[in-house]
Amino acid sequence: MIRNSQQLASFLMLFCLLIFIQSIVNYANAKIISSVKPIGFIAEAIASGVSDTDILLPDGASPHTYYLKPSDLAKLKAAVLVIWVGEDMEAFMPTILKNIDKQKQIELMTIPEIKGLLRTSHEDEDNHSHDESIQDHHQHGEYDEHIWLSPKIAKIIAQSIHDRLITLYPDKSALIDQNLREFNIKLAETEQNIAKKLITVQNRGYFVFHDAYGYFETQFGLKKLGSFTINPAVQPGVQKVYAIQQELKEHKAVCVFREPQFSPAVIEKLVDGTDVRIGELNPLGTGIVLSKDSYSQFLLKLTQQLLDCLDKN
Repeated sequence: MIRNSQQLASFLMLFCLLIFIQSIVNYANAKIISSVKPIGFIAEAIASGVSDTDILLPDGASPHTYYLKPSDLAKLKAAVLVIWVGEDMEAFMPTILKNIDKQKQIELMTIPEIKGLLRTSHEDEDNHSHDESIQDHHQHGEYDEHIWLSPKIAKIIAQSIHDRLITLYPDKSALIDQNLREFNIKLAETEQNIAKKLITVQNRGYFVFHDAYGYFETQFGLKKLGSFTINPAVQPGVQKVYAIQQELKEHKAVCVFREPQFSPAVIEKLVDGTDVRIGELNPLGTGIVLSKDSYSQFLLKLTQQLLDCLDKN
C-alpha cells in the first residue's frame, strides 16, 4: 500500500513537471501570428526586438480558400497576439478565434479609423461599364478587404499593433515606440518614392485577373480599366477568349496582369492577336523574407512589377 502511494505520488509529480515544462515551451513558442504575409510584414516592423512573429498562411496559399492544419491551430492557441483582416477575407478564422481571448486578437476590419478608409466592393463596377459576363464579381463582401495594399491603412494597422503591444509588454514601451516611428518614417519615404516612379505610367491602361489592387491604384493614380474572372484551373472557352480580346482592344489596354497561379499558356491565348503585354502582380508578398523593412520592400516590388510591363515603349 505504501509502495503504491509512493508510486502514485511520483507519477503525479512527474505529470505536474511535464505540464510545467510544456507550459514553458508554449510560452517560449508564443508569437505574434498574422494571417497573411503583408500584415505580418507590418507586425514584424513594430514587434522587432520585442516578440517573435510568424505568418499563418504559407507562400502561394489564398486566404479565401485556405484550410487550417493541426499545426496552425496549435500556433493560434499558443499565440500572444493574433492579427487578421476579417471574416470575408479569412472565412476560416472566426470559428477558431471564438475560443481565444479577445485581448489576444486584432480584427483589422473592425478598427474605426480603418472603416473610414474602406472602399466598397463595387466601386470599380461603378467606374467601368463592362459586360456582365466579363466583369469580376468575386468580391466576398460589401468592402474590399485587401487593406494591406493601402499605405494609409498600413499606418493605422501599425499604430493598432503598437498600442496592443504596449499593453502586453509595458516594460518594452520605449522600443515599441521607436519601432513605430521608424516604420512611419520608412513608409513615408517609400510612398514618395513610389509616387515618383509611377507618375510616368499613370495614363497607361491595364486589366487585372484579381481585383485586389484598388487601394494602391487609387492612392497612386493608376489607370486600371477593369478585371476579368478566370478560373486558373479551367481553360476559358472560345466565347470568353473572344470577349476578353475585344475588351482589351476596345479600351486600348497596354498590359494585362496575371498572378502566379495562372499558367502562361492561358494568358497568352487571351492576348493573342492584340498588342497587349503580359505582366505579373503578387498581392501577397510571395518570396519576400520577413524583416523590419519587408512591408516597404513589398510595396516597392509591386511597383516594379507594374513598371516592368507598363513602362515599356
